[in-house]
Amino acid sequence: MQSFRTELENPLVEKDIIDLARKIQLFREGKIHEEKFRSLRLARGVYGQRQQGVQMVRIKLPYGKMTFKQWKRIADLSDEYATGNLHLTTRQDVQLHYVSLEHTPELWSKLELDDITLREACGNTVRNVTASTTAGIDPKEPFDITPYADAIFRYFLRNPICQEMGRKIKIALSNTDEDTALAYMHDFGFIPKVVDGKKGFKVVVGGGLGAQPILAYVAFEFLEENQVIPYLEAALRVFDRHGERNSRHKARLKFLIQKIGFETFTDLVNAERKALKNQSVAINTAGFTETEIANYLPTLTATVAAPATEAYKVWLATNTFAQKQAGYHAVFVRILNGNIHSTVSRSLIEQLRGYVADDVRVSINQGLMLKFVPEANLPYVYEVLEAHQLAAPGANSIANITACPGTDTCNLAISDSTNITSKLEEVITQDFPELIYNSDIKIKISGCMNSCGQHGMAHIGFHGSSLKSADKRVLPALQVLLGGGTVGDGIGRVADKVIKVPSKRGPEVLRVLLNNYEENAQEGEYFNDYYDRQGEKYFYNLLKPIADLTTLKNDDYIDWGASEQFATEIGVGECAGVMIDLVATLLFESEEKFAWTETAFAENRIADAIYHAYSVFVSSAKALLLDKSVSVSTQMAVIDKFDERFVATGEIALSGKTFKELVLQINQHEPSEAFAQAYIAEAKAFLALAKAYREQAVLS
Repeated sequence: MQSFRTELENPLVEKDIIDLARKIQLFREGKIHEEKFRSLRLARGVYGQRQQGVQMVRIKLPYGKMTFKQWKRIADLSDEYATGNLHLTTRQDVQLHYVSLEHTPELWSKLELDDITLREACGNTVRNVTASTTAGIDPKEPFDITPYADAIFRYFLRNPICQEMGRKIKIALSNTDEDTALAYMHDFGFIPKVVDGKKGFKVVVGGGLGAQPILAYVAFEFLEENQVIPYLEAALRVFDRHGERNSRHKARLKFLIQKIGFETFTDLVNAERKALKNQSVAINTAGFTETEIANYLPTLTATVAAPATEAYKVWLATNTFAQKQAGYHAVFVRILNGNIHSTVSRSLIEQLRGYVADDVRVSINQGLMLKFVPEANLPYVYEVLEAHQLAAPGANSIANITACPGTDTCNLAISDSTNITSKLEEVITQDFPELIYNSDIKIKISGCMNSCGQHGMAHIGFHGSSLKSADKRVLPALQVLLGGGTVGDGIGRVADKVIKVPSKRGPEVLRVLLNNYEENAQEGEYFNDYYDRQGEKYFYNLLKPIADLTTLKNDDYIDWGASEQFATEIGVGECAGVMIDLVATLLFESEEKFAWTETAFAENRIADAIYHAYSVFVSSAKALLLDKSVSVSTQMAVIDKFDERFVATGEIALSGKTFKELVLQINQHEPSEAFAQAYIAEAKAFLALAKAYREQAVLS
């Protein structure tokens, strides 16, 4: 096996990367099952594409922050290992496409030189922690939520409780009641509050989009800041133990809460409190203000005069705002489909460095935001952006449409969502130019029903689909959704599915909807209020003529951006790991987890060691159950079924205890060194018992 070396100073990160390289080679040698390897690479930000033999690499940028140095590093490595394109996502990540699997460890190691990670950017983990783009500079925010987002990201990165959950977890922090981070559609959402002089958050739990959108439940109207991480840890422990693991379509937190009820979920969370690593976690806010960050603020003053053009005035009005810090402005940059090339990136970095803060944010609408721009530098920044064709106005308006990559690269996409986006934006620009000032209507599009483009909460949403004509030919289609959106303070609306139309008629749908709204809405009536007043059936009848399949043309059978007749080609999604039904693999994992247990204990990470030991119990028991063809979908089912099939029958004896009593000691004790020693010893003994039982079964 070839060795892989890095130049990193962080031994933990270096171990991660070397481990990925080792497992890629073992996979190539046929020593790791394909499904197991998939889960391994996903947890390390390596995601299979629609195109065979290449990978999408997702770069995890907490709350979307990049320094200029990090941005340049990503751009340079995109040239070296990918296509030169940087794709900005709705979760404030950056994705590189068409990367060779063998090159991913080397790519990761070079990213880490500038403190950029791939770790847990995909897979059944805590994904990127997102936050309002304007955090720290918004005049309306009660306090800066940035250090809280950063603390959550760091606390759960490599945390044992969230490495192999049944499904992914998404966390968002908004900085005002406007809820610009969309807390209501996340597994955990936080909105800052100040009560009696104390900082804290309104907490909403169990939201999610996908094929079955569910709005989040209110867990706390106010939770003090030092209780945020303990609450998250307790809730993640419950999700890890009770969450579905067989059917990925039912494995999100929202479905667990729906299944057991929010009150029962809350009771389970409270029952975990005693066993938490920390009962209180104070958030260190030092080092997050502009005066505390070396070389952060602009040092150069531009001498460019303000252009006397209408275009500049519109750009100022729609793409900039005055920060709460006097004399400074923020600038939003529209990026079509979230795609920006490395050459453009490097040119912007070279020309903007020193004139804006060294803190560029990726926004959830796939754009960029520049911070701390002195008023005198605004004309210069506009000039630079205009030269790169990035000064389009309406950065947060209806004209700036959010879209996932769709059939460009995604396995699950049904029809195009990127080429049509430019056509829809043209409808706004050419037919409704006055709407460039309208930020109350959001248009979002996804390539399939899974809502990566967030169509499920759009005022006007589309998702890729297909239709069959009378002669049974398949054509690309768009499901039209209306009436979704953000209400505020953790409350949202899920869009209604209204009608399905041929994709090539998408621009006509938008044109009809906006004309109808302009002609019939009452003075000052918001789009969703108009939708509610008219009702879903009204809009179905309005759009029904566009859905008429008796008037199809040959062009309707060819998707946007394509040259050949449309055919549905849906692959296997990789947003979650897959069940591993291999007994030997599970026992091997148990041994690996026990090694992690010993390492954590030796490093005095007592709580981590205890949780690793818990995983040893569950993984070993699951292996023996699978050996008897017993299917289980949750960790609690593993525990209960093991008692039923092995302990109650006398096939395995556990010194007078049930397996449940043995394993669930984990939430009955505080994480002390004495308990850890005893629990680890019991896990070691159980692993040995499981291996011996398996060996005997194979021999017989």
